[in-house]
Amino acid sequence: MEGNNSISRPSDMLIRIKDFTRSIIKGMCKEQSSFVVHIDRFRNYCTDSSGHCCCSSDTAKGKELITLQRECHVHRLDVLLRVLLIVQQLLQENKHGSKRDIFYMHPSVFREQSVVDRAINDICILLQCSRHNLNVVSVGKGLVMGWLRFSEAGRIFDCINSPNSAHPVPVNVEDVKDIMSVAKYILIVEKESVFQRLSNDQFCKKNQCIVITGRGYPDVPTRRFLRLIIEKLCLPTYCLVDCDPYGFDILTTYRFGSMQMAFDAKFLRISNIQWIGVFISDVDRFSLPQHCLLPLTNEDKSRTEALLRRCYLEREVPEWRLELELLMQRGVKFEIEALSAHSLSFLSEVYVPSKIKGELQM
Repeated sequence: MEGNNSISRPSDMLIRIKDFTRSIIKGMCKEQSSFVVHIDRFRNYCTDSSGHCCCSSDTAKGKELITLQRECHVHRLDVLLRVLLIVQQLLQENKHGSKRDIFYMHPSVFREQSVVDRAINDICILLQCSRHNLNVVSVGKGLVMGWLRFSEAGRIFDCINSPNSAHPVPVNVEDVKDIMSVAKYILIVEKESVFQRLSNDQFCKKNQCIVITGRGYPDVPTRRFLRLIIEKLCLPTYCLVDCDPYGFDILTTYRFGSMQMAFDAKFLRISNIQWIGVFISDVDRFSLPQHCLLPLTNEDKSRTEALLRRCYLEREVPEWRLELELLMQRGVKFEIEALSAHSLSFLSEVYVPSKIKGELQM
């Protein structure tokens, strides 16, 4: 899983920072016109919907050149070096900080959070590492419950004793050890409300499984933790999202990674994930009342059209693309909670079991 993340000690990372900084100083000592920083650019998809492209996040798709000839580049380099200095401090002191912590160290220089985010991504690419190697962590928002036991930095998390109780996903995933489970499968759900519905219905206890939610778009710790337990436990993994373009985009983030972190996608993506719903075809299959369906907005349609152009759909999961096309044709959407029109426990007692046992997934 660790890939680029093969840097096992902070001292190794500090050596890379020192070497990079030295090369920057050496370059600046020459003529300004010849100073260039080359930053590889990655992408995990293009808009060739034929599926005949050769896109891969494993290799760079070009380079971005940072020079001293443009004022915006000078500011960007200033930001990058300031962030690098903070990272060096974190590593030297064996401390962790969030991207927001870093922003507030020089808010007048950074101006907005996205500037810091880009600098951190640039540093990861330049030093060939992942964000956690820099001791930069996200504020964890993922939740997990079910038949799972693990330790994090010596602290034991025994979800098995209370399989329907929520536990926060660990932020420092590299400290997770001793993973044990007797679960039959892992279920990812898009949002916390559905996670709580399953918890209330004692779903994990009855179905001997693990349930995880990223509470919307998943953060890096949730994706890293999920990838870790899947690799350790070798369990089938299913995903349940809303039947709308946002739910589908969240599904593809788990399966293929995000464009923003395309350079790290190969360490975060979950290639064997199976989509179990909710599908637009479920409207007829499960006799959903018409009042549960909402019309697609113009924004929904534009987002769906953009999703349909992603090359990996036709190349790797053409059946997902067909379901997305059907969503556009029907012109309606619905949330997972719409299944409660039948009964509050319909999701946990009928829908999910039927999808998994009946192999009605993609």
